[in-house]
Formats: sequence, C-alpha cells, structure tokens
Amino acid sequence: MGALALTVIALQAYGAGPASPTPAANLVKSYPFTFDTLLEEAKHRAATSYAPQRNSLPAALDKLSPEQYRSLHFNPDAGIWRAEKLPFRLELLRAAYNMPSAVTVSTVEDGIATDLVATPAMFQMSGTIPAQLANVSLPLSGFRLRFRINSNKVWDEFLVFQGASYFRAVAKNLLYGLSGRGLAINTGDPIGEEFPAFTHFWIERPDPRASAIVIYALLESQSATGAYKFTVRPGVETRTEVEMTLCPRAEMRVVGIAPLTSMFLFDETNRGRLDDYRPEVHDSDGLQIATKSGEQLFRPLANPLKLQVSAFTREMPQGFGLVQRSRQQSDFQDFDAQYERRPSAWVTPHGDWGSGAVELVEIPSGRETNDNIVAFWRPAQVLTPNHPVQFAYDITWSDEPPLPKGMGKVLATRSGASIDRKRRVFLLDIVGAGEKLDGLRLDLGASAGAISNASLVSNGELHGLRASFEIDPKDAELIELRLRVMRGDTPVSETWLYRWTSS
Repeated sequence: MGALALTVIALQAYGAGPASPTPAANLVKSYPFTFDTLLEEAKHRAATSYAPQRNSLPAALDKLSPEQYRSLHFNPDAGIWRAEKLPFRLELLRAAYNMPSAVTVSTVEDGIATDLVATPAMFQMSGTIPAQLANVSLPLSGFRLRFRINSNKVWDEFLVFQGASYFRAVAKNLLYGLSGRGLAINTGDPIGEEFPAFTHFWIERPDPRASAIVIYALLESQSATGAYKFTVRPGVETRTEVEMTLCPRAEMRVVGIAPLTSMFLFDETNRGRLDDYRPEVHDSDGLQIATKSGEQLFRPLANPLKLQVSAFTREMPQGFGLVQRSRQQSDFQDFDAQYERRPSAWVTPHGDWGSGAVELVEIPSGRETNDNIVAFWRPAQVLTPNHPVQFAYDITWSDEPPLPKGMGKVLATRSGASIDRKRRVFLLDIVGAGEKLDGLRLDLGASAGAISNASLVSNGELHGLRASFEIDPKDAELIELRLRVMRGDTPVSETWLYRWTSS
C-alpha cells in the first residue's frame, strides 16, 4: 500500500499534491503555540470542572468488525518526516475499538502548531479498506517515534506515548519493559487510584542534525491538569528531560511525581508459589535509591499476597529508579520475552522538591501481563487548588544505573527454609567490591526475630562476595531486614533492604 498524507503539508512533502477531494481547511488546523500557551491552557482548565471526553467511532468506521478495526496498523511508509532528511520519524497510533477517549497529536514548526488528521489511507489492514472510509479521520490513542538507535540502516522504535499518561522508552540494544507516567494519584490508597491522561501532544519538528526531540503534553484528570515538556535524547542511554507544572483542581494528598510502573511476577525468592518452567519473570527486580547523604539503597521487589506500600528517605534523594539486574538469558529461559533485555529507569530530580519520600507500591498479581509495581516521589505537602507546583527531572533509560566506583551491588537474593524448617535462610551474591575478605564485616539488622549464622565468604564464581544469614521470625508477621558490607566504618556495598512477611 502506498503512503498517503495526513495533511496537505504532508501531501506536498510526498510529492503527491492535494489529491484528496476534502477541502484543505477541513484537514489542517494551525495556530500559534509555545510552552507558555500550554501552561495558560492548563491553568484555565484547572479553574473549571472536569469534563471527561466521551468518544465513539466516527460514522463508517463503526461499520468495521472489531477484527477488521484491530487489524489496522500504521504504515511506516506514511511516517511523518519520512520523506525529509530528518533524524526522527513520527507514527500515529489508532485508538482502541471500544475507546473511552481519544487524543490529539500535533506538530510544531517555527512556533506554529498543526493538528494531524489520520485517515485510513495512512494505515494497513488485513483485506481491503472500504472505499467509503478514504476520507474518514481515525481517532488516535498516541504516537511512537523512530530513530536509528541501533544501526544506521534501521529506523527502530525507541519511544511511545499511549494510554492515560503512560510512556515507554528504550536505549540501544534494549527492548520495551517498564513505563514512565506523567503523574500518579492515589496509587495504593483505599479510596481508589485515579488515572490522569495526556489528552493533547505537540511534537516539534526536529532540525536535520538534531540529537533530541521535544514533546509537549496537556494532562487532565478529575483532580488536576498539567503542562509537560519532554526533551528526549536517544542513544546508548536514552535520556528523557521532563519539565512539568501541575495545577490542582482539588486538594491532593497522595500524589506521585516521576512515577515508574513495572511488572514483577517472581524470582529466586518466591518462584515456589507459582507453577512456571522459568526461573524468573519480571521487567524489573529492584528499587534503587541514592539518598541525599550518598547512601546507596537496594530493595528487591516482591509479588506479595497482600498490597504493600513502603516509604524510603525523608529528603529529596539524588536519584531513584526501578532496575533490572538479571541480565543473563539463563536467568529467565524465555527466548520470546527476553526479559534480560528490559531497561532500567533512573530518575534524577532537579531543583528543590521539598520534603517527602520515595514510595514503593507492590500489588499482588498472578500474571506477567499485569504491571503491579509502582515507584514515585510523594511530596509531604498537600497540593491545593490555585497553587500550581513545578517539578523538573530526568529519566535515564539504560541497562542499569551506575553505582559509585568500588561500591558493591547485590546481584542476586535467594531465600528458603532451614533444614529444620524453623528459620529462613538468606543468601546474597555481591559483586563490585572485590572478593578479598581482609578487613570486611557484615552490618546486619532486623526489626524483629533473631538473626544467627551470619557469614561473609568469597565467591570465586562471580569474583565477588556471598553474604548469608538465618533468621528465626518467632511471632513476627513482618520483619524489615537490612544488610551491608563494611570495611571499618566505611560501606563497601550498597545497603540491601528486604521485607519478609509471614504470608
């Protein structure tokens, strides 16, 4: 199928001319646009009542069967800027058949925005698209961007915005895994989570030599509106620079800034609960935090039987993120999912975020299709109407965020019952701090129970260390465990945190 254009501008770029019988005025809507105009619009909407969009498929499209509609996929030959010598290509994503809402996608050039119109001619489908659909505009759910991130010969997808305020990115040689979100509201709260949504995107036309692309977005929900600017730099590490202004419509107490969402089903510590041929199944296996004081924290993720919410630090950290440390194919034995190629995402705050905590929400799940892990910064302050707040941060998508030189990291956590079934045994493999034991000791603690048989030995297999201990829970239903390797008073490993529960 040949490429047809979204707008008259695009048609001319393809050299096709204004072939559509639809008047140009109906195809193109252009207007001045800046981040300031977006911010004013967000503030204006925050002062009005929330009116969620109610959409239905346009006439003629609703005549397609659900199977026909689902087979519609954007034709890469119709990509925006494909005919130009630009470093990025933009592709549109249609809304679902039973869509609750649709989004608007626009391009921006020299301060002028143009709303894009997606016709079925831009898409491919199984069978033939009925002729009566030629000039019908498809509702959109988001967009994706392509860049030659892995090879100069291949335009790989590296970024997608689709669904509520979700977005995903990859770095070189990695596959999609965890997601970022524009905002989290009431996550893990008994009153129920609210899902804000990006309703309009504006994407700046890149320069021929650009190494980054700029995206603006309007966020809306019952509790707030927001104006966002994303500057995305793909590469060996893909960095997303975020500037956001949040405008509360109502009092907001449980707010998640820079939220990351991932999937954790099981690893070595809990695979016995699930009948599965694979050793591990997860997009991320730990929460990593660099505190304001410089302490490095690592908390292995869990798939609990009951909802768990944990808070870490009282001051704005140097950074935090959800990481994937299992990097061998043998860790997963899944040729299709390739979980060992899922990215880690590291949030670096900018400016003063005030007091608050990094919060981790772990939701029980029985399927790997469910994203059941959420991590974010929760401000201590209550956000109130007529008081916009600003946040700036970077998200670095990579195989793994670095630790300070010489700092050991926990590569694997293993747990099981002792021989007499009365205690829990923990084994931690630590790499990055060498394998010599001279002058090293364990700093180990528990909030309840009794620790015994703690030891630290060399691990020649990994050129690292192995720490082990046993704990008798006694009558405790929950125990917070903490371990790090010390040389004198100086830590030579990150601080491992673990929550054990009797269930």
